[in-house]
Amino acid sequence: MLVNELARPALLLNLPMEGGGTFAGEVGEPAYATLRRLLRSPPHLAVAGRTVYVCENPNLMAIAADRLGRRCAPLVCADGMPAAAQRTLLARLVECGAELAYHGDFDWPGLRIATFIMRSFNARPWRFGAEDYKAYVPGSSAQTLSGTPTLSPWDPVLALAMSGRGLAIPEEAVAATLVLDLQR
Repeated sequence: MLVNELARPALLLNLPMEGGGTFAGEVGEPAYATLRRLLRSPPHLAVAGRTVYVCENPNLMAIAADRLGRRCAPLVCADGMPAAAQRTLLARLVECGAELAYHGDFDWPGLRIATFIMRSFNARPWRFGAEDYKAYVPGSSAQTLSGTPTLSPWDPVLALAMSGRGLAIPEEAVAATLVLDLQR
């Protein structure tokens, strides 16, 4: 049985199409793609050999669109643990030759999501290692790290650094640095 084709669509920004234009919306504006659309009309994406950035939180997508708009590199939001539409879009990007780069929250669920995306779609970390975590200067958005610890297979020192420091850092807290990478 197929999951609901219209539930929890994939959020994306500036995914280039073969022949010009962008998939599911105007350039510079975030758009949604339903699982129904992704399955019934798989997009012909012009991403071969290009990096497509993947973030965990819709707020980062909004920040990137506000600050960069048309100048933002291709960006997809996992929206937490990817559901069917997000998984289908990420798989389609890989099929079309994209190189995925992933960033998420520096918390235990964030590491579990990252592990899933990196293993399932051969994504590489995007400023998502121990050195990136250690470089963060705690501000008002930092919280106490809680929950069940997990590993960070792409950088085993990251989980150790998080355990030692005891801070959870939301993705939005490092948005300024991530947006610099998204400029094109």
